[in-house]
Amino acid sequence: MPVIRRLSKETVNRIAAGEVIERPASAVKELVENALDAGATRIDISIEGGGLTRLVVEDNGCGMDREQLATAIERHATSKLPVGSDGEDDLLNIGSMGFRGEALPSIGSVARLTITTQDAELGEAWELRVEGGEEEGPRPAPSLGRRGTRVEVADLFYATPARLKFLKSERAESTAVADVIKRLALARSDVGFFLTVEGRSRISAPAEDHDDPVEARRARLSAILGGDFGENALVIDQEREGVRLTGLASLPTYNRGSNQHQFLFVNGRPVKDRLIVGAVRGAYQDFLARDRHPVAALYVDLPPGQVDVNVHPAKAEVRFRDSGLVRGLIVGALRHALAGAGHRASTTVAGYALGRAQPQTTPGAPPLAHAGGWGNRPSAGWEQSLRDTARDPDFGGNLAPGMSARVEPDYDAGTPPSQDGYGEPQEPQGEAPSYPLGVARAQVHATYVIAQTDDGLVIVDQHAAHERLVYERMKAQIAATGVARQSLLVPEIVELDEAEARRVLERADQLAELGLVIEPFGAGALAVREVPALLKRLNVQGLIRDLADEIAEYDEALSLKEQLEEVVGTMACHGSVRSGRRLTGEEMNALLRDMEATPHSGQCNHGRPTYVELKLADIERLFGRR
Repeated sequence: MPVIRRLSKETVNRIAAGEVIERPASAVKELVENALDAGATRIDISIEGGGLTRLVVEDNGCGMDREQLATAIERHATSKLPVGSDGEDDLLNIGSMGFRGEALPSIGSVARLTITTQDAELGEAWELRVEGGEEEGPRPAPSLGRRGTRVEVADLFYATPARLKFLKSERAESTAVADVIKRLALARSDVGFFLTVEGRSRISAPAEDHDDPVEARRARLSAILGGDFGENALVIDQEREGVRLTGLASLPTYNRGSNQHQFLFVNGRPVKDRLIVGAVRGAYQDFLARDRHPVAALYVDLPPGQVDVNVHPAKAEVRFRDSGLVRGLIVGALRHALAGAGHRASTTVAGYALGRAQPQTTPGAPPLAHAGGWGNRPSAGWEQSLRDTARDPDFGGNLAPGMSARVEPDYDAGTPPSQDGYGEPQEPQGEAPSYPLGVARAQVHATYVIAQTDDGLVIVDQHAAHERLVYERMKAQIAATGVARQSLLVPEIVELDEAEARRVLERADQLAELGLVIEPFGAGALAVREVPALLKRLNVQGLIRDLADEIAEYDEALSLKEQLEEVVGTMACHGSVRSGRRLTGEEMNALLRDMEATPHSGQCNHGRPTYVELKLADIERLFGRR
């Protein structure tokens, strides 16, 4: 019979290294988290050869004395795990980044590890080396001139060469290291992070010392995710039953093609959790197409006993005691912020418009005048000629009268106006009232409404704007009266495994509110008796299976909601003012006032902007006046 034997210390350490140190980015993560736990306010990281040849992490934390340094490289030796009142290690009350005591011995077992540390500015410095599990030191070292620790890792995985075959290119490994540092920098805006790759600065994020923590976080997020994000982000700050959610989330018009720009931090720890994917998707489902995703950085703070961080060896995942509470808080807070945004649109829309507004010249045509002045000023009748052209019924740029008070719409938001007239063209009179979207001055190409604001102008896509207005009204009607249901003459029986069927049945009440009535039909089967009347030619089998998958992954039935919203969106699209439809001045101003009063009117149902706002200063820059 097989003999049971104890593994050697070296083998145990290498097995642990396989769990904790998968690639250079894993080593960097563990070392930087150690620096954070040591109270560092500045952390410098340098890598060469993707982190395989050499990586160095330096901090200005508390440092270690000789005895602590010698103990630090022992497996399962840590200063971070608290001791409970019963004298036992308390794995349910962890407030530090690390706690396992595996990182340093794991790195030392597969690489050449050198640690230099000093616990006082004028104290002694100590150095310890570990190569392939063989220790040397501690011994005195030249002073660092400050408190802190310097860790150098060379020839990573030289002791386990088989591991090298599974690594990616140096460039890919460097990118993975940068991603780790970005996430840690997003988690701690009070700490400076500086990453150098092959001698070149890759990340430079000094500590943010703003008095306002919200602005400090916004500054750090802008530094890491780009300045546009900070300008187009909504502040999140909600609390429920002792769980607080803060952070920033983008406007729907500021979106990306994947969910890789969504970050979740739990008690300051960056984690990757499918919870955020489903929660954010659910919150934005009214505003974005299925293949577009918002940018978000969300910070959950809750008592340590309410979350288990001891789930994954790399501490990359957590388990909430009440995941439904956390998910509901995320969805509710995001929807509240989006509702408060009103008709606000992304500033990148205007930036893109300005970037595209470049002078174009036709070959052979005389050059355009430059900012220094005109070569030949037009004749005195130029302005009058332009006004006459604007009044020409064949010209799409008909000027609307300036309105000094709210004009009630002469059309219902669900039914386009039947008349197709311009209104009597007049010159704009007086200054534009202080409406957020200004006063209509013209309609261009029977598609775009031009409005004048106090400090610029607004260009509105009339179809996209009215589509959102109709969509919101239809949603309100459905919320008030419920989703109309249609009974099936013969119930549809859907076969699932028992776990999937149970998950779907647990959401039966929620699905009934959306018009889908289901009942159990034996082990692992469901009977669908009623479906939403809006959904014609519904593939019931496919829908139920999609719902089962999404409930398992996101804890919410998204497919049905999205299908209903797609139908409502299509109805809103067909029931809206079309492009090419000429509007009167009263209709244009009524559209603007309705947009100001309607939540989320800054984007259509697919996340495209409904208007572009250009400030006067931006316009002046276009013409060289600034």
